[in-house]
Amino acid sequence: MRRRITMAVATGAVLVLGLAACSGGDDGDAPGGSETTAAPTATVGVAMPTKTSERWIRDGDALVAELGELGFEADLQFADDDVEVQLEQIDAMIEAEVDAIVVAAIDGTSLGEQLEAAEAAGIPVIAYDRLLRDTGDLDFYVTFDNYAVGVAQAKALLAGLGLVDWAGVPTDTAPTGPLNVELFAGSLDDNNAYFFWQGAIDTLEPYFEDGTLVVKSGQTEIEQTAILRWSEDGAKARMDELLASHYADGSEIAAVLSPYDGISRGIITSLQEAGMGPTLADGLPVVTGQDAEAASVLLMQEGVQSSTVFKDTRRLAHFAALAVESYVNGEEPEPNDTTSYDNGVEVVPAYLLDVESVYLEDITTQLLDSGYLTQEQIDAGSAG
Repeated sequence: MRRRITMAVATGAVLVLGLAACSGGDDGDAPGGSETTAAPTATVGVAMPTKTSERWIRDGDALVAELGELGFEADLQFADDDVEVQLEQIDAMIEAEVDAIVVAAIDGTSLGEQLEAAEAAGIPVIAYDRLLRDTGDLDFYVTFDNYAVGVAQAKALLAGLGLVDWAGVPTDTAPTGPLNVELFAGSLDDNNAYFFWQGAIDTLEPYFEDGTLVVKSGQTEIEQTAILRWSEDGAKARMDELLASHYADGSEIAAVLSPYDGISRGIITSLQEAGMGPTLADGLPVVTGQDAEAASVLLMQEGVQSSTVFKDTRRLAHFAALAVESYVNGEEPEPNDTTSYDNGVEVVPAYLLDVESVYLEDITTQLLDSGYLTQEQIDAGSAG
């Protein structure tokens, strides 16, 4: 995996992604690349999974911009959630002899042949937010602290129910329960789904054990709750089935753990169509989320979705670009996590960024003031 790059080296250019004090930490603005610019003829293949999610469009654009500032030309490809299309796109990048490849996989287990070919061609591969599994030919992984995402979602669910305050401290007026909740997980071909799930379940487990929270459907395993490709329609269909099978007797559902804003919107549509809400103030169950998509932030402003998790993908793109620069300049980026991400063959060196919970009162400070979204984008329900 530790290939030695034989490309021309820009004089004095070195990337060091600074070591954090502990695994999973983000050391703010300390990590940085060199002040020199990489050779303008260098080309980087950027393989994104889909345009159906606002998040991936933003990531693709951010990567192109960050790579451009470092003097790289980016070949950005979207695969429309089609694994075979993504494999063909990466094959073409290797054939074109790009200088590096950054890939956010549709199916993290499907790229073995492509990674082997990249290794043979001396092309470094950086996994972008989604780990590539079952391979010894992956160089580096840039992502967020995905376990922390699950913890944040679970704490947001508890806060929405009044069991803890927004800081996660148990409240004096907490309801005694039992409170019915249902659980959703992401796509099982995305390694992140397991980290989100584990972080959430570990946080909620004490409330299940003491009977405060009850999963009325009994579906408490990730395989039972997963939504393929993180599909909004798939989430709505599963929520429809849960309501028909387990809540037709008039039982109330208090909250739904959702790992992603698109899934959240599908869940919310199902709940509203079943006559709940339409807002939290009207009795709509608490629904969590992730990615701060404009459509879901709008729902938060309307009092519909309770929370989301903000992962500043501009910073993710920045550090991915710096890792590319490091490899092209004959160096290796330095991880801040060397233990968490075992891909089935090896533990992949990773650089993890922090995440932030966003509630209604945080939208201005975290999303608007930072420039991540504009109010116009939120009002339109799209950052496109």
